[in-house]
Amino acid sequence: MRSSRPYKVCVNFVLAFLLLFPILSVEAQHTTAKNAATTLESYYQKALTYRHQNKIDAALGELEKAATLAEEKEDLKGLLNTYHKFALLYLELDDNITTLFFSDRAGLILKNTQYPYGEAVHKFIEASLLYRSGNNFQALNILEEAKKLNNDKNLLNNILLAEANIYLNIDKFDDASTNFNALLVNSDDYERAYLATKANLGLAAMFQKQGQLEESAKHGEAALLLANKNGFFKPLLDASVFLAKVYEELGEYQRSLEFSKNLIQLKDSLFTIEEVKEVNKAANEIRTEQMNKALVEERAKNEELSASANRSEITAILTSAFLTIISILAVSLYRNNQIKLKTNDLLQTKNKELETARDAAVSAMEAKSNFLSTVTHELRTPLYAVTGLTHLLLEENPEEHQKEHLKSLKFSGDYLLNFINDILQINKIDADKLEPLNIEFKLKKVLTDVIDSLQQNAKENNTKMVLDYDNNIPLNLLGDPLKLSQIFMNLVGNALKFTKDGQVNVVAKLKERQEDTITVYFEVTDTGIGISEQQQKNIFDSFEQGSIQINREYGGTGLGLTIVKSLLGLFDSKIHLKSELGTGSTFFFELDLNVEESAIADVPFEMTVDDFEFAGLHVLIVEDNKINQVITKKMLAKKEITCDIANNGNEAIDAAKNNKYAAILMDIHMPGISGTEATRQIRKFDKDIPIIALTAISMEDSLDEFYAAGCNAVVTKPFKPEVFYQKIGENVFKANIENRV
Repeated sequence: MRSSRPYKVCVNFVLAFLLLFPILSVEAQHTTAKNAATTLESYYQKALTYRHQNKIDAALGELEKAATLAEEKEDLKGLLNTYHKFALLYLELDDNITTLFFSDRAGLILKNTQYPYGEAVHKFIEASLLYRSGNNFQALNILEEAKKLNNDKNLLNNILLAEANIYLNIDKFDDASTNFNALLVNSDDYERAYLATKANLGLAAMFQKQGQLEESAKHGEAALLLANKNGFFKPLLDASVFLAKVYEELGEYQRSLEFSKNLIQLKDSLFTIEEVKEVNKAANEIRTEQMNKALVEERAKNEELSASANRSEITAILTSAFLTIISILAVSLYRNNQIKLKTNDLLQTKNKELETARDAAVSAMEAKSNFLSTVTHELRTPLYAVTGLTHLLLEENPEEHQKEHLKSLKFSGDYLLNFINDILQINKIDADKLEPLNIEFKLKKVLTDVIDSLQQNAKENNTKMVLDYDNNIPLNLLGDPLKLSQIFMNLVGNALKFTKDGQVNVVAKLKERQEDTITVYFEVTDTGIGISEQQQKNIFDSFEQGSIQINREYGGTGLGLTIVKSLLGLFDSKIHLKSELGTGSTFFFELDLNVEESAIADVPFEMTVDDFEFAGLHVLIVEDNKINQVITKKMLAKKEITCDIANNGNEAIDAAKNNKYAAILMDIHMPGISGTEATRQIRKFDKDIPIIALTAISMEDSLDEFYAAGCNAVVTKPFKPEVFYQKIGENVFKANIENRV
């Protein structure tokens, strides 16, 4: 006999929604007995009836008869089923030690018997004990295994009830409700009314936990009615206890008092001292008898072994010692297993909490990204008006005292635009919205354009910019010139900001070449204020500029180097820094690029805005914002370009069908159909007209999507006038440019 295992139990009257209940019915056993009264099935059915009538001693008596019959017929499956029913009945009596005794006896038979139903019930008992010891998730896992072993309707219904009680215990109310409601309409052959009663009690407890007391009372009344009708004494007691409490919570004290009085009467009728003594006496007698049988079996085995070895005394001592050691080990293993199970259950609970926290963090991150995307996009529209009107006013020969104000306004608009662009860029990187392009470009032109665009900043700081370019670098490369330009705009712009009366060097050297791939070493060096060793540790973090004093003196957001680091990460490259205070800084990195051998030779010729003949062009502006319409129209008028205006995508499609335009300036974000969809529709009947997207790009926008829809170029709002005119000229006069080339 295996040693008993310690379980902590709690005797509570409200067992309806805290305990799992046994299965006291099985499939009919194969037997040759003609008299139904002597079959195992008849004993099981009587035991079930007595159990519902709270006649536990009589139920135990019927199961004892079943055990005797199974032993006489040497029916191992029948004996196994009977042991399981003993285990489940003692489980309801809160006698876990005896429950384990009968479960272990059944387990010994099960080891040498292929019996899926028996295995399923065995797991059900194991899950019940685990649930009582607080291992909810372990219990659920084992119940799931039990369901897969057998499809007996009564067993599955009891598993369903057990799962529902566990779900209720861990506050998974939706799952608990599903199971309880399924049991309300069950078609069980043995316990249909009993299971429905338990389900009503479970729903009553669930609604009470959720604070829905009226609904709770309704199901409690339904359970009471079923229990009273069918003579289910224990559920009748549970329902009365429950309703007395619920009506007290509802403030209906008279009804609560009625159920309290009924409860006293029920207790008197169900649990007299004599009846309790009889039940305990019967239970103890049966337990003692079964344990004695087990001891007799063990002694017989020991005697047989001793006789065969002719060393009975030594064998008995050794066997006793062996059994003692095994018992101690079993207890130790059991305790270790309990600790392991509790630890696993705790880990599963913590994992659930971590998953919930992770989901909340992801939702918060998405909310933040969506908010910033919306804000940055919406700010671009009024900024377009600010920068556009400022440019127009500066072009209209303002008074000298007005120029100063307009230049300040232009500076503020540009500063705010750069800040918005940085936030949008960081947001896109954090949300994995950026993917590197792989298009043909000329590296030297990218670097030259960056330096040229920052010449004004250099002049203001009296700083010289020098490009040291290795002519061994192949002319035509494949990569992402836009992101490469952003990297150098941030690095060179950052160097100029902190360098006065000095020099900024931009270096590009060919480090290695392998067939169609090259590695280029890049470096941006300045003679500025330098960065301390302590500040270098955080310089690439968002909103970090070394110190508050630096931020106040030089301005900026502290996002530039963060963007550089993130963009280089897209190309599997890392930014490095060497710097000392007062001696300047050097930022350097390496980049792998593909060589485009089939590209045509470099053409030194390039047309500028002044080379284009804009006068007489007639274009279509597609824009829903009235202010933006006026600004764009005036900017076109500066170059003697006339225009029509479409307020939305549908008007744009109709106008393109009925008129001839040199180009279409298409806003992307509009009510109704978007500019992207309008472009697709226009391309169905006009493949050649240049379409230039003018858009305040949001985090969800992709340049690839614009080009795929049929746009020839993209200009982001608010834009620099020279960029605006250049894009129009390049696309309208594309054929002329190619001919001149």
